[in-house]
Amino acid sequence: MAPRRRDGQGGAVTRHICLHGAESTGKSTLAPRLALRLGGLVVPEYGRTYAEANGTDLDEVDLLAIFDGHRAATEAALAQKPEWLVSDTDPLMTQAWAIMLLGRRLPEIDLWDAVADLYLVPAMDLPWQEDGTRLFGSELARAQFMEVAIGELDRRRLPWAWVAGEGDARVEKALAAIEAAGLS
Repeated sequence: MAPRRRDGQGGAVTRHICLHGAESTGKSTLAPRLALRLGGLVVPEYGRTYAEANGTDLDEVDLLAIFDGHRAATEAALAQKPEWLVSDTDPLMTQAWAIMLLGRRLPEIDLWDAVADLYLVPAMDLPWQEDGTRLFGSELARAQFMEVAIGELDRRRLPWAWVAGEGDARVEKALAAIEAAGLS
């Protein structure tokens, strides 16, 4: 069970859930639905916003800009002190992108430690959908990307759970994983 974060006066504060995993697994659809059910805020996927504005030919400078964007958006959301925060990815996914695109880790991201309380990894049980920002659409590339993404969680020994299914079933499985982790 992940520890609940506390404010300086000993009161409970934000419980942070992060969606993590390969492209086109429904993270961006699940995030707002999950936040709605929990009564929380969503931190949108900054990497998507960045890629839509700047293209997908990403280098180290771009990935570090995405890293900074993730951090800033999360800090702004946490400053509102919501009971729940649902992140549609975080810097650990940016590190997975660095491994996939550059073939190496970025030390700045390795030093980052403001991780979520629980990571939910949507299964690759939804069909691939091209949206102009995705790069790893083949079955082999998706599997490799998922392996790298999960490797980031395992490397840091972070709590995570699979969520599968479509629509409401996926939301219910996410809520069950949150409850099983002792966060609800």
